[in-house]
Amino acid sequence: MEQGAERILPVGSQADWPLKPGITFLNHGSFGSCPLPVLAYQQEMRDRLEKQPVQFFVRDLERLWDDALSRLAQFLGTQFDQLTFVPNATHGVNAVLRSLDLEAGDELLVTDHEYNACRNALDFLAERAGAKVVVAALKIPVQQPSDWVAALLEKITPRTKTLLIDHVTSPTGIVLPMEKIIAEMKARGIRVLVDGAHAPGMIPLNLDALGADFYTGNCHKWLCAPKGAGFLFVRKELQKNIRPLAISHGANATRKDRSRFHLEFGWTGTADPSACLSVPVAIDWMSNQMPGGWSAIMQRNRGLALSARTMLSVQLGWNLLAPDSMIGSMAAIEMPDSTAPAPLTTPLYSDPYQDTLWKEHQVEVPIVPWPAPPKRLIRISAQLYNQTENYIRLISALKASFH
Repeated sequence: MEQGAERILPVGSQADWPLKPGITFLNHGSFGSCPLPVLAYQQEMRDRLEKQPVQFFVRDLERLWDDALSRLAQFLGTQFDQLTFVPNATHGVNAVLRSLDLEAGDELLVTDHEYNACRNALDFLAERAGAKVVVAALKIPVQQPSDWVAALLEKITPRTKTLLIDHVTSPTGIVLPMEKIIAEMKARGIRVLVDGAHAPGMIPLNLDALGADFYTGNCHKWLCAPKGAGFLFVRKELQKNIRPLAISHGANATRKDRSRFHLEFGWTGTADPSACLSVPVAIDWMSNQMPGGWSAIMQRNRGLALSARTMLSVQLGWNLLAPDSMIGSMAAIEMPDSTAPAPLTTPLYSDPYQDTLWKEHQVEVPIVPWPAPPKRLIRISAQLYNQTENYIRLISALKASFH
């Protein structure tokens, strides 16, 4: 056993997960992995759709959609009438940003840890409206949550209209003090759009108590639902201004028994809704994997992430980025600088060493240029199928390159 390691075993059967046997998969945070029983239910929904498409879409879908959405709302601590499904959190961020009514000179606040896709959406909106994107630098390593709150507050001006902020940062894997941040913004009349892509299933959520104006997240990551299931929360009094990216039949529907919000977001054109309909099955299947349900799962995964990052730091001498209190089921650690050119290998990852780890060791873990090459981080994830031995294998692979 490596020094600094607390032995943690996987939960349940590895056979319940579709991951290829023999690989070391430490990147649940990017795209998740969906358990086979949940995928089986999704296939049942697809089969039902194809057997009688008109029956499914015209007569059955709204009830199935509402039942699934109600279960998700319960899990997230909010009400059905404030929530809708969207394909993913990037879609949710875009829907809100594109609906904002901005004037030239308005300021949009964001951090330098924001997910690149959503930062691009913010830049697009600002350019179109003549608004200004203001970036708050959140320095790492961070000593305490209040340091980051103070960095945000320093950037506020009378022209600040909206804050776009990650609940859990994607590149650096740090949980922000969202309750405090939202309270500070509300006190100043600033709207808050939370990009909660990683939060559902990683940390406890109560959206009503949290107080954000808008909150979007993914179900395919830590909830382990199929890909294509995300959600958007919009406070009821703000819904009249928020429109989906695709305007469809709901825009002029005359029904009085359903809100305009649900009429528009509930049908944006023909698509496969099976991922969204499978969300309750994912929530319940995961909950049944441990006594104590989701609370126990979150504690277990967080404990494994903390143990693993300590192990990497001790064995490799690399620096941690944040205190334990700001870590969920992911953790990033500073790596030595890159010494080679880093050509873009895919649209999502740009450090070739990630491919090296995969090709030579069958270890999948993201290497993140941060804040810019040659500086970089390694970000580990911890899910039920992971165990201490996975991170020991990672350390062995890293030592072969750096020691």
